[in-house]
Amino acid sequence: MKILVAISKAPDTTSKIAFADNDTKFNEAGVQYIVNPYDEWYALVRALELTETSGGTVTTITVGTPADEPIIRKALAIGATDAVRIDAEATDAFFVASQIAAYAKDKGFDMVMLGKETIDFNGSQVGGMVAELLDLPYVSIASKLDVAGSTATIECDIQGGTEVVEANLPLVISCAKGMAEQRIPNMRGIMAARTKPLAVVPPVEVAKLTNVKKFSMPPAKSACKMIPADNAGSLIELLHNEAKVI
Repeated sequence: MKILVAISKAPDTTSKIAFADNDTKFNEAGVQYIVNPYDEWYALVRALELTETSGGTVTTITVGTPADEPIIRKALAIGATDAVRIDAEATDAFFVASQIAAYAKDKGFDMVMLGKETIDFNGSQVGGMVAELLDLPYVSIASKLDVAGSTATIECDIQGGTEVVEANLPLVISCAKGMAEQRIPNMRGIMAARTKPLAVVPPVEVAKLTNVKKFSMPPAKSACKMIPADNAGSLIELLHNEAKVI
């Protein structure tokens, strides 16, 4: 089985978020990046499990600059066979999807897998766009994936239950919690990752469809007020006059 896994970077959840250029650009100064967890924990690890069982290769693809290579090397350390970096800044979902599709279209991949979304933008757009551009079936937010021959059986969590679908390969699938368990790269994997192939490919000409007009921080949380248990009157007054919920 030949699988392509899309890998992107995301700020570590402990990073202090700030914006630059009149709030039109994310300020990357001092930010520690990680592999987007949905890409790493679920898409990449499940792809590795499938090839470990049935044979095959796992190639990662990242649309990004040389600054993205540490997270690409981490994916290689976890077990990916090789990696591709499309040498462009990822600023627009359609641009990213077009780059992935342009690379994948003539490589004969059985599946293109990616996380359901990135934890910083939460757009969940790229997977569907890749499938459309490649004219392949698409299953989103999958929590379980099994493959037998040329048929994939996929489970997706839905309101109040689970949906089970079948699709023929090749296909595109976005992965969510439940697909696999996180793997920690061991020392052997880290050492091997240093010499695994990482191809740098120029981007294809694609017009971006969106531009960021402005970023803004969410409103600061108000201070917590502690009311003594025997002072129900004060609690009722605050709920009525300040919170205005009664």
